[in-house]
Order: sequence, then structure tokens, then C-alpha cells
Amino acid sequence: MEKLNKCDANYAALTPITFLQRAATCYADRASIIYGEARFTWRETYDRCRRLASSLKSLGITKNDVVSVLAPNIPALYEMHFAVPMAGGVLNTINSMLDANTVKNILSHSEAKILFVDYEYIALACKAMRLLKAEAKPSAVLPSVILINEIGYPTGNNGGGVKKGELKYEQLLMTSNRDLVAESSLPLVDVDKPLSYNLKGRYNGLLEYEQVIGMGDPNFVAVKLDDEWDPIALNYTSGTTSEPKGVVYSHRGAYLSTLSMVLGWEMGTEPIYLWSLPMFHCNGWTFTWGVAARGGTNVCIRKTTASEIYRSIALHGVTHMCCAPVVFNIIREAKPDERVQLKSQVQILTGGAPPPAALLLEMGQLGFHVVHAYGLTEATGPALVCEWQTKWDPLPQEEQARLKARQGVSVLSMVDVDVKDIKTKQSVPHNGTTKGEIVLRGSGIMKGYLKNEKGTSEAFEDGWFHTGDVGVIYPDGYIEIKDRLKDVIISGGENISSVEVEAVISRLPEVLEVAVVAMPHPRWGESPCAFVVQKVKNEKLKEQDILAHCRSNLPHYMLPKKVMFMKELPKTATGKPRKDLLRAIAKKTNVSTVQNEHRTDQLVTMSRL
Repeated sequence: MEKLNKCDANYAALTPITFLQRAATCYADRASIIYGEARFTWRETYDRCRRLASSLKSLGITKNDVVSVLAPNIPALYEMHFAVPMAGGVLNTINSMLDANTVKNILSHSEAKILFVDYEYIALACKAMRLLKAEAKPSAVLPSVILINEIGYPTGNNGGGVKKGELKYEQLLMTSNRDLVAESSLPLVDVDKPLSYNLKGRYNGLLEYEQVIGMGDPNFVAVKLDDEWDPIALNYTSGTTSEPKGVVYSHRGAYLSTLSMVLGWEMGTEPIYLWSLPMFHCNGWTFTWGVAARGGTNVCIRKTTASEIYRSIALHGVTHMCCAPVVFNIIREAKPDERVQLKSQVQILTGGAPPPAALLLEMGQLGFHVVHAYGLTEATGPALVCEWQTKWDPLPQEEQARLKARQGVSVLSMVDVDVKDIKTKQSVPHNGTTKGEIVLRGSGIMKGYLKNEKGTSEAFEDGWFHTGDVGVIYPDGYIEIKDRLKDVIISGGENISSVEVEAVISRLPEVLEVAVVAMPHPRWGESPCAFVVQKVKNEKLKEQDILAHCRSNLPHYMLPKKVMFMKELPKTATGKPRKDLLRAIAKKTNVSTVQNEHRTDQLVTMSRL
């Protein structure tokens, strides 16, 4: 058998680019993208992606060059998931909620050659470019900018008043791009007025996304992928506990992760997928490629609002959507005139912070079937999915909701998942109570961190990817997250899961959001401090109401020693609570303000020793 070698007939490098090629053949006339009044078929999308890839090659993009994009969930961002790798480049989708300094850091670290910018984010991009120029060496070649104008909405209907082929230059910073970036071999766009440029002497005019597509060759053949281990995407972590890291995905990892998600979610053919999850989140958890694999329709929306979600469901018959749990609050709190009666159940895949069981139950009553997943940027999105088992169907709804709140079992692209004791590195018992660090192994794991050998080595210690998340594993093999390692509160020698305390407080109907962090304690070292956002302003919920509720549902040592009410929680650009900022606030809090604390603490001293 050793003479049976690989050849072109029996081996092809795995890449999600092939999903688009297949969709253009098998689903040619099916709607691929809907965005406002704009409609595209899979044949048209393939044509546009080939043209864009052709133009990128003409602009000088070569193998492994990074192409960055700063845009919301619009057709252009979707198309670049195919066009950039078709040209041999590496796609870097930048979180549009980041500040200018972080965007600058990403552009600098990635050494991006081109930056595509949606008209809505021109000011942010120019600030980032100005910072980048200030720090760059005089000889540095900085990314060239290509503008993305609005399509699909008539003037005045999209809030920006921009038609296809137009740009509102009063939105731009009044600074010449020549002052922002050094001359390069690529054309530049003036952010004061249209700047003529030369594309190898063949075109003069404003460099804009639709024009770049129009200049491309519709018969362009994608750059041949010789090695499926080559990079396809570069994504930066949100940096809640440290500086953002550049996570590199391979074509192989993206391909296998996409198939894992499509199969694990049981996504059939012709799904209508609503883009309520940002595409910059792990490339939309690979559904940028997955919808093409199933010949589905991408319903793109610029803003994730209750009206947009319900309108899209009613107008286009949305069948699937992904989102962070924070979007559940948007759906639940929709105004009466925004809501519509769902004609069929909508499948939702959610990740991020573990949603309370009560929230999952309420979403089901509204017509949304929620599947909970767990993942990280380093795992190409979801690594665990709470697969439903038919034997759970007869269980009471509350018990079903509790089971759904678990993060679940590994997706198909993961070879193994385990929970390891943090000190001994041994597997913890499958009893649902013994905590340890969740570790992963499989083809969906990143290639590594860009320009960070030390960080990569540490993440892959002992042949596992170390997530930094604390969890338990149940007898049935399902895993449940309990906390981030850095968010565990150590009080008098006892480890307190902030997630468990948050889940209890979230059961109160008046609570919209809650985050629990450690606060200094003169006796126990640390104790929980809860930050609460109420559903309705001027709600009458008081600190003592929350503490009383916690006493009825938590062991005493887990009780918050302080509750603070906030109008909103500070969040990262990816919507996660900024617990570092909350810890700084809690650090200044005097725990003696909690009545009767010393007396009660004396009663439990022996249990901690």
C-alpha cells in the first residue's frame, strides 16, 4: 500500500473557498445575500468574489499578505471571506467597536497591506492611521485605504443618506491621506476630497469597493492552495485579561470547523441565516463559509436591533441566527410595535457568557429554540455544543433549560476535550462538581499566535490548548463552564465561581444584567461584589432584596458582600463585561457598609479553616 501516493485525482487541499465554487454551480440562482434592497444570487456572488480577488492581485496582494477590513455585517465583508483567500491573502476582520488606538495596534502588528473601510467608520480609521503614522518609521509603508459605500438602501433610509456610488465626505476627517500614510505601491484614498490614483495606468478615479470589483476579471482563477496549513484568517482576541493576540487560522482548520458547525447544528439545505452575530467574531463562527456550504441565504443587517431582527424574520423567513446572550435582552425587551408573531421556530446558536436557565426558558416561549455553545477565538469559534438528546424530551421545562445551559460536548473538529486539575494536571472526576481547567485538542485549534512564540508555546503546553476557563464535567460527558481562571474569587480558602453567583441573581425578574467580581475583604481576603443593571429605570429593587435572594439560593460563603446598581455595565468591544474595571471599582469599596456581616462571618469561620 505504500506505493499508493497522493495525486491531483485523490487529494485536494482543504479550504472553505470550495464551498463558494460549489454553491455557484449547485445553487446558482438561489439568493445568496439580501441587504436592504440589494439582492445577489450565488452565481453573482461568485462572480463578484472572483473580480475582487483579481483586483487584489492587481493591487499587489501576494501570498500571506494581510488584508484588513473595518465594516459591519454588509455584503462586502461577506464577500471578502472568499475573495481575499482566493487572491492568496489573509483576511483580518477588525472589531468595529474598538477604539482608534487598538485598531492602530492591530494594523501595525498584522502589517496589513490594504484596509477596507465602511463609510460609517472612516473617522475611526483615520484616527487609527494618524496614530500609526506617528509611531511608524519614516520609511514605513502603511496600509492603503479602500472605501466601502452603502448599497441596498435609498437615500435617507439607512441613517447615513448614502447611495450606491456616493460618499458623504463631510463624514471624513479633514486631513489629507498623504499626511497620514507614506507613499506605497498601492493607491491611496484622500479623506478630504476624491484623489485620483493610478492602477498600473489603467484607471483614474476614486478607489471604492464597487469600482474595485468592476475592475476585476470575472474569469479569475483562485490562487492554487498548495498547503492546507497555509493561513486563511487573522483574528484578534478581545483582550479581557491581557493584551489582544493575533490568532491565525489555517485553510484546513477553517474548512473542518465549518463542517463541524453545519453538522453539529443540523443545518439543512437552503437555510435563511440572519447576521445578528458580527462577522468579525471568529469569522462569524465560520458561518460566513457555512451558509455557502448549504446553499443558504445571508440576510445582512448593519445594526442588531429588535426591529431589524423581527423585521428580517417576518420579511425573509429567517430560520437560523447566532448571537451572544446580550442579544436575548434586545429580543425580550422589544416594543410591542417591533414584535411579530413567529410563524415557525427560529434556531439560535448562542455563546459567550452562560445564559441563565430562566432566560433560555423565556426565549423558548417567544419562539426561539436556543442551542448553547462554548468557544474561543483560538478554537475557530465554538468548540463545544450542547447537543440535545431525545431522552431529555419528557423532562420538565425547567430541567430542560438547566441542561441546555451547559456548554456541552466537543464539536466534530475536536479530537478530545477534558477538564484538568489546575495543580496536578490530571483529569478531574466526571461528577459535575470538581472544577478544573477546560483543555482542547483538535483540527479546529488555531495555528498559533502571530509573532508570539512564547504565548503559543504556553497555550499548547502538554499537547493541549489551555483555555483558561474553569469548568466541570458531568457523568454524561457534558461540560459546564464555571468561570475564567482569573475571575475565580478566593474567599477564605474557598473558590467562588462568579458565574454561579451571577446565575442566581439573574433569576430575579427585575435584573437585566449582572457581573460579579472580587472585592477586598479584611478577614477573608476576597469576597463577591455584584454589579447589577435593572430592567426598568427607577426600579424599586434594593440591595437587601438581592442579598436576601442570594441567602435563599447560595451557600453563605458565596454571598455578595456588596451590591452596586449601574445604568449599564462597562463592556469590551465584543460585549463582555469589563471585569477589570469593575474590580477597580470594587477595590475601593468598604465592606463594613454591609450590616451584620461580622456577626454572621463568625458563624462560618470554622467551615473555612
